[in-house]
Amino acid sequence: MAEERKGFFRRLAEGLTKTRNNIVSGMDAIFSGFSDIDDDFYDEIEEILVMGDIGINATTAIIANLKQKVKEQHIKNPQECKELLINSIKEQMDVGETAYRFENEKSVVLVIGVNGVGKTTSVGKLAGKLKDQGKKVVLAAADTFRAAAGTQLQEWANRAGVEMIGGQEGADPGAIVYDAVAAAKARNADVLLCDTAGRLHNKKNLMEELRKINRILEKEYPDAFRETLVVLDATTGQNALAQAREFADVADITGIILTKMDGTAKGGIAVAIHSELGIPVKYIGVGETIEDLQKFDSNQFVNALFDVQEDKSSPRP
Repeated sequence: MAEERKGFFRRLAEGLTKTRNNIVSGMDAIFSGFSDIDDDFYDEIEEILVMGDIGINATTAIIANLKQKVKEQHIKNPQECKELLINSIKEQMDVGETAYRFENEKSVVLVIGVNGVGKTTSVGKLAGKLKDQGKKVVLAAADTFRAAAGTQLQEWANRAGVEMIGGQEGADPGAIVYDAVAAAKARNADVLLCDTAGRLHNKKNLMEELRKINRILEKEYPDAFRETLVVLDATTGQNALAQAREFADVADITGIILTKMDGTAKGGIAVAIHSELGIPVKYIGVGETIEDLQKFDSNQFVNALFDVQEDKSSPRP
């Protein structure tokens, strides 16, 4: 397990290379180029953070935190601000102790997201991870709108060795969730993982569909712990933030799965989403394999972003 996490840290650090080049190289120039900590110094840091897709809200909070610490600790040398800045970003992104409560209770996890973000793949990987933890998982293929979504999820179900309900294109998603709840209860499953549609261009239909699914879950599985995750593509930067905001209008979003972090210079969006919407990033993806989807760890992420050696952080169990 420790070896897997170490391997993931390496992949994460590699995956964040573009973002690091975008943010950190400019930061280093500021820390070494300024002799005094003044308004210009803070303005330069602010500009780099905003350009790195960290977003206005998060940047404002990070700078305010940095200024406060500099004042409290009577720091005069700009070089000493780097560690303070790193810690400030970590504090902004901490997901908290209860973020993964659904793993330890009978739960239903709805996963939503637009086409092309890696939603069905993320559901499959999550199923594999939960199975590896000894959990009994049932998958519901309730994204009946997208062609081949069911076939794709079946492949992941086979790979993970878990049962899948549904998968017929054009079938009623509510009926599939109903059948999946019955299967989860009959098999005493720990987690029912539902791949649901995410047609943001037709919010009214999406809202109705989610409402119907929620009604079925409330009636048929009232004791289950509920989790609703949105899958976002990190390469889209600020568009991912806009999508998260729109999904938050139609569903009670409890967390984000951020995919394709390995292909983007916009990795700072992870900070922005958490800060702007108050929704934590819970999982992060940096590649194709099951191991490439991991629980989000603010220590690990910021260390990888700033190329700080991993042994300084305490990995999440």
